[in-house]
Amino acid sequence: MRISVLALEGVFDTGLSVTLDSIRAANNLAVRAMGSKKPLFDVSVVGVRKRVRSGQGFLIPVEPITPALKPDWIVVPAVGAPVPELLLPVLDRPDVVEAQAQLLEWNAEGAMIAGSCLGTFILAEAGLLDDREATTTWSLSPLFRQRYPNVKLDESRMLVATDVGVTAGAAMGHLDLALWLIRKASPELATLVSRYLLADIRTSQAAYIIPNHLAQADPLVQRFEQWSRKNLKTGFSLQDAASALATSPRSLQRRCQEVLGKSPLAYFQDLRVERAQSLLHGSGMDVEAIAAEVGYVDGATLRTLLRQRLGKGVRDLRNALR
Repeated sequence: MRISVLALEGVFDTGLSVTLDSIRAANNLAVRAMGSKKPLFDVSVVGVRKRVRSGQGFLIPVEPITPALKPDWIVVPAVGAPVPELLLPVLDRPDVVEAQAQLLEWNAEGAMIAGSCLGTFILAEAGLLDDREATTTWSLSPLFRQRYPNVKLDESRMLVATDVGVTAGAAMGHLDLALWLIRKASPELATLVSRYLLADIRTSQAAYIIPNHLAQADPLVQRFEQWSRKNLKTGFSLQDAASALATSPRSLQRRCQEVLGKSPLAYFQDLRVERAQSLLHGSGMDVEAIAAEVGYVDGATLRTLLRQRLGKGVRDLRNALR
């Protein structure tokens, strides 16, 4: 498998290095532990400029992009711009615009495109994700959703594969993406690399999402978040929430959908999950008492919600937090 990693100015150091290190580990293990006659991956680091510096200021040795370069996969790591006011100027940079055109050219030639964390914004900016499912770093999902309304975003997922390639979630999602690519070539090798690196492919970002961070993207949603936290024990009412916020239920529904990609009730449930997780970790309360704290009459309903949202039961969550 021929993989070209596209390094742009300000590339996220960890994202670039973990991608390259994981694939190098796969090549070494394929030859030394699995008896392969040669490495499975031919990896190059390419750039649209002759000189590329990482986000930490290190000079990245890049190969020029030539017509002879015919990768099977192109991986776009994140750039070091973790907030909207830093990211938006990056997306307008000439080298990034040139990179988008190059991605479209590669895609037209049959190459598959992968992006992780903020690298997914570059794929979306190029139009590669239109009318397709995708994920991105959960922390900038409101910006992604508003900037690319034609993309079917689900930031709760860690990896989303489509006909054009694959997108991965936040920062350390680069590792999940690298393991996914290794698994495409050899599931057995991917398992071996995971054991050596003490890493497994994660399927979800849901357990890492901080709801109030997402709410800060919009004043109305932020006020709804504050109202919700005060009313977790009493329960959800769309009409009561809208009245308290001096807006209409329809307007509240619309803003939550536009910013968060979910209904007010679904976001209220997110806050219940967050509060329940906190109590599971920081209190000696039993499940019935925690359920009452987040507005449920019994622990069974809370157990169902936690398993639906996080894929884990109460015992697993408590064990994970010890």
